[in-house]
Amino acid sequence: MVQILTDILLVSGISVLTAALALWSIQRIPARPVAQQNGSAGPEAVALLFENGILHHATQTAAHTLEMEPGTHDWEDLWDTLVGRFPNFPRMAHSGSRGSQTLDAVDGQDPEQVRIRWRGDLCWVSLSSVPPEQAHTPAQRAAIGHLGNAAASSPHAAWAVDGDGNVIWQNGAYCALIQRLFPDEAQQSFSPFETPDPGSDPVRTQLLPPDGSPTEWYEVTCEPVGDVTYLHAKCVTAQCQAEEAKRTFVQTLSKTFAHLPTGLAIFDRNGQLALFNPALVDLTGLSAVFLSGRPTMISFFDQLREHRRMPEPKNYASWREEIADMILAAADGRYQETWSLEGGQTFSVQGRPHPDGATAFLIEDISAEVQLTRNFRAELELGQALFDSFEEALVVFSPAGVLTFSNDAYRIMWDQNPDGAFADVTIADAISAWQDRAAADAPWPVIADFVSGAEHHQHKEVTLPLKDATTLRCRMHVIATGARLIRFDRSDPPAQLALENEATLSV
Repeated sequence: MVQILTDILLVSGISVLTAALALWSIQRIPARPVAQQNGSAGPEAVALLFENGILHHATQTAAHTLEMEPGTHDWEDLWDTLVGRFPNFPRMAHSGSRGSQTLDAVDGQDPEQVRIRWRGDLCWVSLSSVPPEQAHTPAQRAAIGHLGNAAASSPHAAWAVDGDGNVIWQNGAYCALIQRLFPDEAQQSFSPFETPDPGSDPVRTQLLPPDGSPTEWYEVTCEPVGDVTYLHAKCVTAQCQAEEAKRTFVQTLSKTFAHLPTGLAIFDRNGQLALFNPALVDLTGLSAVFLSGRPTMISFFDQLREHRRMPEPKNYASWREEIADMILAAADGRYQETWSLEGGQTFSVQGRPHPDGATAFLIEDISAEVQLTRNFRAELELGQALFDSFEEALVVFSPAGVLTFSNDAYRIMWDQNPDGAFADVTIADAISAWQDRAAADAPWPVIADFVSGAEHHQHKEVTLPLKDATTLRCRMHVIATGARLIRFDRSDPPAQLALENEATLSV
C-alpha cells in the first residue's frame, strides 16, 4: 500500500514539473501570426518579375490581386493598374545596370508602397504595407499625390537618372518623346540629352526625329538631389527657328545694305548699335571694331564729334541735352537735318523709328548734290543778271502757257511782278494786264494762239498800239523745250528806219 502511494506521488510530481517546464518554454517562444499558429503559411508577398517588359513570373497573390498572368500581360498593363495610386510609376520597365526605386501611394490604402528593382533585362516589382512609424499623414499623402500628378501631367519632359546615368523615373511627356524619337527600347534606359553641370546655364540639345522631320531643339536643366539627378527638357524648337530666321534676316539685310551708299545705323530698344553697313564706316570715319562693339547712341555721336563728322556744338555744356533731343526726335520720326562739315562735305541725316523700340539713323553724303544745286543757282543768277541788263522787255512762257521768266525791263514796262504772285501767271493773266495799257485793236488772239501752240510757227512778229499813241514791237520765238519767248521793245519798224536813214543820207 505504501509502495502504491509512493508511486502516485512520484508520478504527480513529475507531471507538475513537466507542466511547469512546458509553461516556461511556451512563454519564452515569440508570438507568431495567427495563420502560423493555426498551422497555415503566412500571407504571400505581392511580387512580379518582368523580363524585357513582359511579365515572366508573379506570385499567386499578385496574379489574383492585380489580375495579371505571366506571358499574357506586360509592363503597360501594370502601369495602367498602378498609376492611379502611384502617379510616378514609370511608364516603361527599367533595364540596364542594377538599381532600385521606391514609390508611395497617394491614397493611403493598402498596399501603400511599391518597390522596383532591376538588373539587366530583369525588373522586379513588389507591393507592401508601410510600417506605422514610416507611414505618411493624410496631408503628406495628398501633397505627394499633387506633386506626382504635377510631374506626370507636365507638358515638358522630366526624368531622373542615377549615378551611372540610367533613367530611374520619367513622366508621360518624356516617355512619349522617347517613344517617338527612339522606338528602339534598348535606348530608352539612357537619356539622349546632354546633362548640364549643376548650377550652370541650361544646355540646348538637338534631336533628329527618325521620320526625317526637321531637327528638334530642347533646353535641358538639372537639379541633383543626393545620388539622383532630376532633369527637365523644354522644347525650344520654335524659339531656335525664330532666332535662326532673325539671324538670316539680319544677314540678308546686311548684304543688301552693304551696297548702299547711304550709311545706316540701327540702335535697338536699349540704345545700342545693332546693325550698320560699310557705308557708315566710310562716311563717319569710325572704325569697324568700334561699331562692332555695339556702342550706345551717346558714344556713337561723341565719336562723330571727335572725328569732326558732325557740326561742332556751339555750347559744350548743353551738348548732351542736344544729343538727347536729337535721339527723342529720331524716335518720333521728326529728326531730319543737313550737316555742313568743316571739310566742305554736306551730310543729310534722318532719324526714323523702327519696330520693337529700335531707332535708325541714315547718313547720306549730299555734297555733290549741294554743289550741283549751288552751281545751278549761280547759273540762274548769272542768267537773270544777264537778261536784266537788256533794254528789251523779255518774258518766257512754258508750253503749258505759264509765265516762268521775266526781266527787269518787262516788270517796269508792264508794271508787273510775277515773282511776287501767289499763283501761277498764265498767258491769259498776262494779256489781261497788258490790255490796261494797250489800245483796243491790239492783236491779242495772235499772241495767245502762238503761246498756246495753236500756230505752228517758230517766229512771229506783231505791233501793239498803246493808249499813249505809241507802238510796241512784239517778237515771239519758240525756244528750247517748247517754251515761248516774247520780246517787247519801242524800236522803230525796219521800213520806217530805212526811210529815216535814206532822208539822212540825202541831206
